[in-house]
Amino acid sequence: MKPSIPQGTRDFSPADVRRRQYILQTIRNVFELYGYQPLETPSMENLSTLMGKYGDEGDRLIFKILNNGLNDPKNTEKARTAFERVLDGKNDPNLTERALRYDLTIPFARYVVMHQNELAFPFRRYQMQPVWRADRPQKGRYREFWQCDADVVGSNSLVNEAELLGIYREAFHRLQVPGIQVKINSRKVLAGLAECCGAAGSLTDITVAIDKLDKIGLDGVQKELVQRGLDEEKIGYITRFLSIQSEHEARAHEGRLDAMAQLLAGSETAQLGIAELRQTLAYHDQLSNASWTSDIMVDFTLARGLNYYTGLIVEVATSAVKMGSIGGGGRYDDLTGLFGLKGLSGVGISFGVDRIYDVLEELGLFPAQLASGTRIIFVNIEPRATPILFGYLNELRAAGIAAELYADSAKFDKQMKYADKRNIPFVGIVGASELEEGMINLKDMASGEQRKLAIGDLIATLATP
Repeated sequence: MKPSIPQGTRDFSPADVRRRQYILQTIRNVFELYGYQPLETPSMENLSTLMGKYGDEGDRLIFKILNNGLNDPKNTEKARTAFERVLDGKNDPNLTERALRYDLTIPFARYVVMHQNELAFPFRRYQMQPVWRADRPQKGRYREFWQCDADVVGSNSLVNEAELLGIYREAFHRLQVPGIQVKINSRKVLAGLAECCGAAGSLTDITVAIDKLDKIGLDGVQKELVQRGLDEEKIGYITRFLSIQSEHEARAHEGRLDAMAQLLAGSETAQLGIAELRQTLAYHDQLSNASWTSDIMVDFTLARGLNYYTGLIVEVATSAVKMGSIGGGGRYDDLTGLFGLKGLSGVGISFGVDRIYDVLEELGLFPAQLASGTRIIFVNIEPRATPILFGYLNELRAAGIAAELYADSAKFDKQMKYADKRNIPFVGIVGASELEEGMINLKDMASGEQRKLAIGDLIATLATP
């Protein structure tokens, strides 16, 4: 059988893993800097925990796990009936009761409810784990991928929104990704749009269509709205709403906010959303770091199709690479209410690690030293030197320098090619003459330079980046 992996998944080589760890550690350091605590939840959740939380489209992308024992003859008829119900779009516990998590937010809400008496609120957590979606694989879109989330629950303050925007900008500044735009909008503004155009009951239909604007264009959005039952007058109003972004593209936030406040003057909900956007931006301006090269932009075409958002929504993209969003999130006023804990507001963001990896790879932004964790490898050319090399390895490792020995007897050329293929920056050579002198011949693989050093000087040299 020819070995393979499921479509939409990937293997990661040692070099890949080191690069991914670089991304994860960079983001983790920023999360910790802002006072967020680490959390992990199971890969599997009860299906009832996940279903109905992501909208109809999201629910269809949940990977469901078949129950054990379905091949038992006693369960055949029950399983067949359950399968027919699933084909009709209805879940049946006789067929499946568990699923792979779709994101990290709903499991987080479930955790908060289960452990509410143990937590100090506001509770700030970050979480870095894989999620799964039964989506059609394409560039930048996988069926298994990692998310890195930061959420705070138990606080209504817009300071949290401002700090989360700062986390995005700080992390991408550290990763040196150019062309970063952090786009923000408010679900209250979108709800106000639905009210003002006379389609308050069609908010989900409107946001799902608007969310596809970048992919299908304005004509495509208009056609989708027709398919979702909106008439020409309502679609015309929505088109005016979408046009504000392009009409005021060159103006500051205030120009777009003023224009939107005027268009949606008839909605108190929309006015509240606009006021919250203004306040969030004001807080963020006071918190922002002058060195950040990314931009914050109010984008009223931003919709984000997840049903649980109720306030600010955010999405991150880069103009440097043709790629979808590499981060997103928003405010959810009563997510824990889905599990019985009412009135606990929260806000969070997520980093798309796999897409960020693709961006850094395409732009060549990974640091060169990530290629190999080993700083030096000793070649094996003098059998009498083995005990001495063991001593050198111990001293190097005690100093925190990653070192290894080519264990097998092989031609010198083969060992050097191995070091080169591994991208190990230095090779230590101890032949008969070096053994007598108590020295190590250190070769820099990048420059080809060689010099003899005692072990103390070697450690000092390799300890210097």
